[in-house]
Amino acid sequence: MMQIIIVMFLWSICFPTIVLGLPYAPHLTFAALRALLAGLALLIPAYYLNKNQPQGIKIWLKLAGIGLGATTLGFYGMFHASEFVSPGIATVIANTQPLMAMVLAFIFLNERLDWRGKIGVSLGFIGIVIISFPSLTLNADGNYNIGILYIILAAVGITVSNVLIRHIAGQVDALTAMGWQLVIGSFFLGLLALFTENITAINWNVSFISSLLLLALPGTALAYWLWFRVLEKTDLTRANSFSFLVPIFGLAMGVIFYQEHIQLTAFIGISFTIIGIIFVNLPRRNLTTINRR
Repeated sequence: MMQIIIVMFLWSICFPTIVLGLPYAPHLTFAALRALLAGLALLIPAYYLNKNQPQGIKIWLKLAGIGLGATTLGFYGMFHASEFVSPGIATVIANTQPLMAMVLAFIFLNERLDWRGKIGVSLGFIGIVIISFPSLTLNADGNYNIGILYIILAAVGITVSNVLIRHIAGQVDALTAMGWQLVIGSFFLGLLALFTENITAINWNVSFISSLLLLALPGTALAYWLWFRVLEKTDLTRANSFSFLVPIFGLAMGVIFYQEHIQLTAFIGISFTIIGIIFVNLPRRNLTTINRR
């Protein structure tokens, strides 16, 4: 469980770190650099540790799917959405991902939640809506519908990639699998950047380099390696329910670093979310009986 919580904390620092670096580099160029650096940070130690490389066309196709979903679509949507919609809307829509993953995990991984698990996922999502409620009516400048599309694109990409990661977990080494998917994803992000941006327009100052390193190393490389290790031994739906913690960590960092005040609605939402995660992860004593039927 501690590994999952660490992953969610690392992912929670990504959005504010992206905001820190965006003024100094084109969006997709920044995203591609993040993914490439993270991928190399995993593949280089994998090489020196003599980790086995992925074998077989099916594994490589799945790694390509993970790279396109989690890295290309996920980063593409994440880096662009903040221009168009409020953080509240972005948080709510992004956190439909565990709900989508629950459906896909049932179809493709035969993962079943009992009534407590279904209630837990629902409570977790309701908690996110309550937490985000004060900013749901605030829109960022730009085209609102385009912003929504970016977030949905990222959520769908991450959902599909999580199903694929769970499918190959245990068959491939975590360092090489996550390293290659990040490199593959960075390639397509780089192509998009090449045709849509001036990829040389980067201000290599301390702020940008710091944000890039923080995003790429702990926020991406370490987080994805740990996430793969988690999915080697935990059902996707159970592990994914902890993603509801990401906005809670964001609130906590706002209090600690920016002296922000948490409203009563946020406390209520946090309570719903934590209860929901507990419900999803309660022991499923009747699962064996259900499967036998």
